[in-house]
Amino acid sequence: MKIICIGRNYVNHIKELQNERPDEPVVFLKPDSAILLKQHPFVIPEFSEDIHHEVEILVKINKVGKYIEPKFAHNYYDEIGLGIDFTARDLQSKLKEKGLPWEKAKAFDGSAVIGDFLSKNFFNSLESINFELVSNGKVVQKGNSSHMLWKIDELISHVSQFFTLKIGDIIFTGTPEGVAAVKPNDILEGFIENKRLFKIQVK
Repeated sequence: MKIICIGRNYVNHIKELQNERPDEPVVFLKPDSAILLKQHPFVIPEFSEDIHHEVEILVKINKVGKYIEPKFAHNYYDEIGLGIDFTARDLQSKLKEKGLPWEKAKAFDGSAVIGDFLSKNFFNSLESINFELVSNGKVVQKGNSSHMLWKIDELISHVSQFFTLKIGDIIFTGTPEGVAAVKPNDILEGFIENKRLFKIQVK
C-alpha cells in the first residue's frame, strides 16, 4: 500500500506558513514505514527540533483505479478516517529554500498516524465533515472538509492521473490551520464529528 499526501489544501494553512496558493493539488508520498504502529508512542526524531502536528481527513481506497473521473470517484472508497502528518518543519524549511524534495521532513519513520475509520454512510455529507485535534485536553486544530480547495472526489481523480490507486492505499487530504510543534509527554487525540479516532503520546 502507499500513502498519498496532499499539501496546501486549506487556504488558512497556506497563509499561516506563508506559502503560495497552488494551481493544482500538491502531492507527495510517504512509504509504509512511515506508519506509526498501533499503541506505539510517537518518538521525536533526533534530526529535528521542530516537529509539527498536521491533522488530516483520510480516505481509504477500496478498489483499483486509474484515470478516474470525479463523478465516479465516490465508488473508490467506503471509509473516512483521521490521522496526523508529522512534519519536521525546520528540516522542511531548509529543503524548500534549496528547492529540494520534502521527503526527509515528511516521510520519516512514524510520521504517519492512521487512526480508526468510519463508514462514509456515517456522515450526512462528505462535503461538510467536522474534525479536530486535541493536545493535552485543548483543541489546537479545527477544520471542516467544506474548506478544502479540492474536495475528496477531486483529489482521487487528480491523483489517479499519475498513480494507479490500489486497494488499501490511503490519501491524506491536507491540514487546516493551527499546526504547531509537539513536545515530549504531549497527548494528542483526533476527533471526527466528536468521535475519537486516535490517541497517541509523544516521547
